[in-house]
Amino acid sequence: MNTKSNKIVIVGSSNTDMVVRCTRMPRPGETVLGGEFMMNPGGKGANQAVAVARLGGNAFFVGMVGDDIFGSQTRSQLAGEGIDVSFVGTAAGCASGVALINVDAEGENSISVASGANARLMPSDIEAVSGVIVGAGILLMQLEVPVETVAYAARLAKSHGVTVVLNPAPAPA
Repeated sequence: MNTKSNKIVIVGSSNTDMVVRCTRMPRPGETVLGGEFMMNPGGKGANQAVAVARLGGNAFFVGMVGDDIFGSQTRSQLAGEGIDVSFVGTAAGCASGVALINVDAEGENSISVASGANARLMPSDIEAVSGVIVGAGILLMQLEVPVETVAYAARLAKSHGVTVVLNPAPAPA
């Protein structure tokens, strides 16, 4: 284990979750009325960063947001949690990630994700912020950004003795 740093770097996704509670899931082509609406910060990477920060960790988030209101809100929300967002890029002309979530009365959910800027986080972006990764104690990732980016970050971290933790979700097809 790398003992040189207490930094935990999270490379991953951020989404704005739009949640509708409904009595039941709509069938194809059907509209189900009613229900409570909530909008929450989300994305597996951003959620990991928030968990690290709330547990007292020194969290640094590496990700990509769009140049829209959701990107601005994501930066503010993460920074408000005490997360260093210096390494969050902005994809010009691109929407930020959004998840549309239906939750029925039984608690079952159905989720559609528009990856947006998350899909634009490339290995070259990781190379550009490599200093924070090689200076970390732990690199934490998931699979809501391109797999080649995750693999590049993992190889970079491993070559510098940084512990790599991967949550392999969502599982690729």
